[in-house]
Amino acid sequence: MVQASLIISGIACISSLIFGILTAASRFRKTSRDESSSLTTVIVKLENIGCDIIEIKGDISYIKSEVNKLRERVVKVEESAKQAHKRIDEVIRQLNYEKDN
Repeated sequence: MVQASLIISGIACISSLIFGILTAASRFRKTSRDESSSLTTVIVKLENIGCDIIEIKGDISYIKSEVNKLRERVVKVEESAKQAHKRIDEVIRQLNYEKDN
């Protein structure tokens, strides 16, 4: 009777070890799959971010060129305004000269 209980205990112990190992292996495989899936998701998101950065760089280059064009136009307008003020001042001087004479 003692030997039968020892044999049953031994079989129970061995089977629990086997089931424990199988469960751990299953969890490891599932964890690996989950990590692989998460890693793939992260890679896809990083690629999308990279594409967005390239697009933003293009937009910034376009904006810089537009700002440079506007800067040139402002310089021309300021020069034109300066010349107009000189002409206006000359007209005012001439009007004042004609009034005085």
